[in-house]
Amino acid sequence: MRARHQVRALYLRNLGATWFLAFRSLRRQVLGLYGSRGLSPIREQLELRARYEPRPLRRWTRWPTLLWLGASDRALVRLCRIGEASGLLLALGIAPRLSALCTWASYLSFVTVGAPFLSYQWDALILEAGLQSAVLAPGTLRLGHARTEPTQASIWALRWLAARLHFESGIVKLQSGDRTWRKLEAMRYHHATQPLPTPLGWYANQLPRRAHQLSTAGVLGVELVPPVMALMPRPLRQIAFTVLVTLQLSIGISGNYGFFNLLSAQLCLPLLDDDDLRALTPWRRRSRPRRRLAPAPLSREVAEAAVLAPFFVSSADSLLARFWPHRRPALLRRVEATLRQFHAVNPYGLFAVMTTSRPEIVIEGSNDGRTWREFELPYKPVRLNRRPPFAGTHMPRLDWQLWFAALGMIDDWFLVLMQRLLEGTPEVYALFGHNPFPAGPPRYVRALLYDYRMTTFAERRATGRWWTRDRVGILVRPTALPAGREAPSPP
Repeated sequence: MRARHQVRALYLRNLGATWFLAFRSLRRQVLGLYGSRGLSPIREQLELRARYEPRPLRRWTRWPTLLWLGASDRALVRLCRIGEASGLLLALGIAPRLSALCTWASYLSFVTVGAPFLSYQWDALILEAGLQSAVLAPGTLRLGHARTEPTQASIWALRWLAARLHFESGIVKLQSGDRTWRKLEAMRYHHATQPLPTPLGWYANQLPRRAHQLSTAGVLGVELVPPVMALMPRPLRQIAFTVLVTLQLSIGISGNYGFFNLLSAQLCLPLLDDDDLRALTPWRRRSRPRRRLAPAPLSREVAEAAVLAPFFVSSADSLLARFWPHRRPALLRRVEATLRQFHAVNPYGLFAVMTTSRPEIVIEGSNDGRTWREFELPYKPVRLNRRPPFAGTHMPRLDWQLWFAALGMIDDWFLVLMQRLLEGTPEVYALFGHNPFPAGPPRYVRALLYDYRMTTFAERRATGRWWTRDRVGILVRPTALPAGREAPSPP
């Protein structure tokens, strides 16, 4: 059996770093999104659910979150810091299994009550990967103290997750019936209409139509064929690793998807073994001698296979249902419902239907009802001459959710956002890149709907603009606070 303990170590350290980055990003936004004066206060949500379900134990199992212990602003920040610390410990290889479980429980606590800002597929993916990685991680004090190789079951569980993530992303595009995928036109629209493009996304949008057709065919091919190869013998897995990591790199440099591409790429690491890793990192081969570990004992192989079996059966049945709808046994439905409750098994599939236009919501404020100034988010296109920014692994949740809102998915949080801007709530103002009212909050706010499109090379040379836009209409008419309510000045 080929050695895989170095692959295990690299994967777990990278996962810990990703957890750290995810929690660090969330901590920057947590009070504006979920604090007592945020857009969707978690404390209010939990109080409402407690009235709906008075039995404490039932509440914990139905909505598993540590925030039942306290959801004050300080508690939210503290839980983010606990997640950061646990992720850092995992990255350093300290108490890997305990660190993985702690980060998973901390993130689950937010995702359970974090809709809609924590309802993205990568939030579910990192939870599924994290829980399975707790099985992969050795139960030693230090990662380097492990004395046996990882079990076959724990390695194959992650290979299955990597394959399923990419394959489902491809198959939903074909099953959706979307004409842009069927006619190989999807990438012609994608770079300009994706939620938060980067500068390279603007340049990719300038490619000729033939290049977009080829890249559309390439995306479908890469998401359908290499995932199958990921479950095959080693030479095919090596090819799958290279192709899938390249796909994630190309997505990550053309659009801002937070930690998604980093996480998806590192999920491909278990496709390799230690010999493959040494071939990719020759400096490691020269700097340290090869270490051999004993195979995992049969008892642990059986135990971990038994733990992971429900994950595999449930996810395999869900995937099979995409091709062959069938009535699932009652026991399987109960198991799947429990796993879904903890985000242990999730469906995947981004951009099943490609957006072909880019509606954008622009929020404006005014003190007199005549002169309006625009509120600008850090990563969304508002000013036409601003280059699309690069967010790295930061996941700007409000920027992303406003993209969905412009498509017609407006919920109560949007009206709360307008109210918080009128009130001058500092935690919400911190989510914006620029405060156009430094002396105090505006008297009125409104929301306009625009249709944005990327400029061409010629248009940008002539105007210096990266975007052009046409006004569609008024989404929210000018509104003010009720008479008599004073609004404190934001910082």
